[in-house]
Amino acid sequence: MNQKSTTLKHEALVDEIVTRYPPKVARKRRKHMVPVVPGTEQIIGANARSVPGIITQRGCCYAGCKGVVLGPIVDMIHIVHGPVGCSFYAWGTRRNQGKAREDGQNFLEYCFTTDMQPDNIIFGGEKKLRKAIEEAYELFNPKAMSLHATCPAGLIGDDVVGVGREMTEKLGIPIIGFACEGYKGVSQSAGHHLANNGLFERVVGRDDEDVDKFSINMLGEYNIGGDSWEIERIFEKCGINIISTISGNGSFDEIAKSHNAKLNIVQCHRSINYMAEMMEDKFGIPWLKVNVIGLKATSKSLRKIGEYFEDAELSARIEEVIAEEEAATEKVIAPIRERLQGKSAMLFTGGSRAHHYQALFKDLGMKTVVAGEEFAHRDDYEGRKVIPSIKIDADSRNITELKAEKDPKRYNPPRSEKEIARLKEEGMLSEYEGMLPDMTENTILVDDITHLEQEMMIASYEPDIVCSGIKDKYIFEKMGIPSKQLHNYDYSGPFAGYHGAANFARDIDMRVNNPAWKMIQAPWQKRPMIKAEMVLQTEKEIRA
Repeated sequence: MNQKSTTLKHEALVDEIVTRYPPKVARKRRKHMVPVVPGTEQIIGANARSVPGIITQRGCCYAGCKGVVLGPIVDMIHIVHGPVGCSFYAWGTRRNQGKAREDGQNFLEYCFTTDMQPDNIIFGGEKKLRKAIEEAYELFNPKAMSLHATCPAGLIGDDVVGVGREMTEKLGIPIIGFACEGYKGVSQSAGHHLANNGLFERVVGRDDEDVDKFSINMLGEYNIGGDSWEIERIFEKCGINIISTISGNGSFDEIAKSHNAKLNIVQCHRSINYMAEMMEDKFGIPWLKVNVIGLKATSKSLRKIGEYFEDAELSARIEEVIAEEEAATEKVIAPIRERLQGKSAMLFTGGSRAHHYQALFKDLGMKTVVAGEEFAHRDDYEGRKVIPSIKIDADSRNITELKAEKDPKRYNPPRSEKEIARLKEEGMLSEYEGMLPDMTENTILVDDITHLEQEMMIASYEPDIVCSGIKDKYIFEKMGIPSKQLHNYDYSGPFAGYHGAANFARDIDMRVNNPAWKMIQAPWQKRPMIKAEMVLQTEKEIRA
């Protein structure tokens, strides 16, 4: 089948899907589904409000701030100001792992909440928040705390930011308030931005120190299932020192020293690009986009780092590590690849995972046929070149866009301005080409996918596995299709780096080639189900 007829087939599928929606919803959702035509410039709708009642996979602003970015920092106490359910929702559900440093502080296993009750909603909850802060301080003596507003706290006007400032003066430790009420923005992405702002303003730059010449920060890596530890193992083997990871297995003290690094490497572009840009503007630290998910992708990222530092000894060491690690990993993957060759996958995730994991599936001989992200912006799909053309809407204006100024004493780029400009021109620094260029023909890119769209695309493509999140995992499995959570890896991991690639290969092999899935009959296959169609009428027809 030629590319044109293939594309028309997928256009027809997308057009069929939108016929199931009311006209206004159909027009909106059509912009968020793109049948991929390789080699062409395509535009996708993104970072727009979900249609009410459409069953989106997204989370809220609070989830992005506390659950994604702040929550993995091990030695800060994170207090949620709201009902206990909000705190429970963001407590360990992403399986962020962490270890205490020499001071022994690790609060990841605790769930701190003010547990707002009806009387707090009526009379205000700030008094209860102050009491919770004092109690946590007396019991645990933390070096820092974060406070997170939820929807009820915001709706009644409780000022968590102000309380944080007040209690900072009283207790003498940094207590950072985040006005991350769930209703802000259109998705988790707003919370990421708020978290970046707070960490940059209140933590980064607190502690100056001399560092090795190959010292970096790992941004946008959250140590799900132990990913960060595998990345640290590889980098240490290469002779690269990670000062701070923001924020998986993160430490307040290490983030405070992060401005001393010679390079920032960015894994999840969406959740942390704000931090990378602000650190470059204030301290002169350039940033480099990497992908450490996948055998070949990890090797490519290591080579990019070696190329940036322009050190022959480092580059030689990196090549030795790549040769050794690839050979060991290939021994594990090779027989598995034979069993997975030609299988297909769908990816519906957050952040940049729907892009990163396509590389790992390619290592396994599998093809990604449909992919999309929950809270991406257009630049995550089309690349950063489109940023100047993105229209800033009211939802985005709700989130403060910090403008970092050069630090007069500590702005110290590790390379000359001319060299950095050259590397940017070559596309090495401050660049991300997005997911779309890496997708092939006969595929569809979908933003903020709905359950209806998932079901119809699964019926058309019949994938061998779907990688998504907890909200839809069991729907797919009832359909007889194995599903792997990539928000928290279910109960496995790590999946990053070389050992992670081997782990992922084993996991996918056990799922895809398990005969049990072919024995499953969904309830609607066993007995008749009620079926109905939506009757669409124009306003004129209704009046007639």
